[in-house]
Amino acid sequence: MKTRLPAALAAAVLTFGLWSVAPRAHEGHDHGDEAKSAPAANAPRGTSSTDTLELVAVARNGTVSVFVDRVGTNEPVTDAAVTAETPEGTTEVAVAPDGSYRLDAHWSEKPGEYDVLFTVKTGGTSDVFPVTLNVPDLPAPEASGGASAWATGLAVAHDFRQHLGQADPLPMIIGGVGFLLGVAVTLLIRGRRLVPALGILVLAAALLFGPPAFAHEGHDHGGEGSQKGAGTPMATMGAQDLAQRMPDGSVFVPKPTQRILTVRTIVTASDVLARTTELPGRIIADPNGSGVVQSSVGGRLSPPPSNAFPRLGTRVKKGEVLATVTPPVQAVDVSDMRQRQGELDQQITIMERRVERFRKLAPGGSVSQVQLDDAQAELKGLMDRRAALDGVRQQPEALVAPVSGVVAEANAVAGQMANPGAMVFHIVDPARLWIEALSFDALASTQDATARLADGRMLTLKYMGAGLADRSQAVPMHFAVQNAPAELRTGQFVTVLAATDTQQKGLALPRVSVVRGSNGQNIVYEHTQPERFEPREVQVEPLDAARVLVVSGVGPGKRIVTQGAELLNQVR
Repeated sequence: MKTRLPAALAAAVLTFGLWSVAPRAHEGHDHGDEAKSAPAANAPRGTSSTDTLELVAVARNGTVSVFVDRVGTNEPVTDAAVTAETPEGTTEVAVAPDGSYRLDAHWSEKPGEYDVLFTVKTGGTSDVFPVTLNVPDLPAPEASGGASAWATGLAVAHDFRQHLGQADPLPMIIGGVGFLLGVAVTLLIRGRRLVPALGILVLAAALLFGPPAFAHEGHDHGGEGSQKGAGTPMATMGAQDLAQRMPDGSVFVPKPTQRILTVRTIVTASDVLARTTELPGRIIADPNGSGVVQSSVGGRLSPPPSNAFPRLGTRVKKGEVLATVTPPVQAVDVSDMRQRQGELDQQITIMERRVERFRKLAPGGSVSQVQLDDAQAELKGLMDRRAALDGVRQQPEALVAPVSGVVAEANAVAGQMANPGAMVFHIVDPARLWIEALSFDALASTQDATARLADGRMLTLKYMGAGLADRSQAVPMHFAVQNAPAELRTGQFVTVLAATDTQQKGLALPRVSVVRGSNGQNIVYEHTQPERFEPREVQVEPLDAARVLVVSGVGPGKRIVTQGAELLNQVR
């Protein structure tokens, strides 16, 4: 019986202690509900705004940083004259290299509530911004030697009371471990092994009642160091502002971070817009700005006088010789041509003698001048026919460029036989390109359209006309590309967004404003406060290559992020 009492006491101590410590042994435990709604450590700050400008003042290390931005677009105002009425009097606020404004404020290093009145002059107007800066007390330093026994006992009792009624299996498991340790101590004491038993008791006591440093990371009992309230972020004076996502899903982004991410907004406005439809299309050459080089008679290809065929991408001018074609002559044709040449030579000889005789007889009046002129004209015609017959045998056909442009296709090889009508070169003017799209709906033919490339770039199109013949139950439509980029090529596939006759009321937003949420829904970010952005689920439809039509989810008069939304969506 002598050994049962110490063993029972040891088991009880271990079980109670482990049960008490269990709530603060697991990672991520927190007793302070009020700390969940506040962002991580950020410097004290105050905000104020008017209809056109908003101002954010941040106090850190004896300096107040002032950020002035436009309400509608969130663009920084860097050329304003700012003065401040502080507890130490009125002073000018200097312009910083990053576009913000700096104010030396040693009074902000002391805890307290300070009212500062900023006056901003820009663009011939002056606005007043009252700001209140709340500088909190710094948390008291922790004791280095650990808590007293009484304080530790109160904490253990508090934890025990907090978790006694919770259906958490972890305390039950640890209680069982404590019971097993008690059994082990009992066996050691029964075997008169007092040294190991005392070692287990000492180790357990050290783990149970040691300094708070053994507590897990992130443990918080809601003491004086915890933040309260979901208002403006407040924390230690030397902390660095951090962008973070709040528990309600909104994103807190400090003004310096907004300027690094180049966050821009737009004020939504409702309007009646034409519904658009997406059409498949491809780039084609303008029929009036392109041409095909073909051989009319066929023959053997030869390089032009420059001794080199034009390469792909070579710019050529209208009328420039690109190649020559020497027509082949068959043996039968050669015999016929030689016979015809002999007949012409014979007739030319006869006519030359006749003309010579008429010239001698003309002065005496035996031959009239008319007869002489007729004989000379007939002689000239025979000589021309003879020269043309020689040209057929010897002179090749020159293939010239019908328009000025760039060689888009080339099928020329020295010595190659070119068939009549076969394309040798295709010339395209890259500044004059069209898009052919297939429409399955009735479109507003008088309105222009836009096109979107695979990489997201936008093309402005001008409506040129539509066909009446169906192509697989689709009507072909032609659009001219305005200011076509140099890298655009014929044959590229694009998506054409053309307006229909249906009108719909909604909000027009840039496509980059709409991002995908974690649940796969389309969302936009509304700029609700100078440093806070809230996600809004929206329903959108295509409007053109650069904009979408917001049907529901956001009303008019809201500040929606148009640049940097994808970066805000990645903040965690």
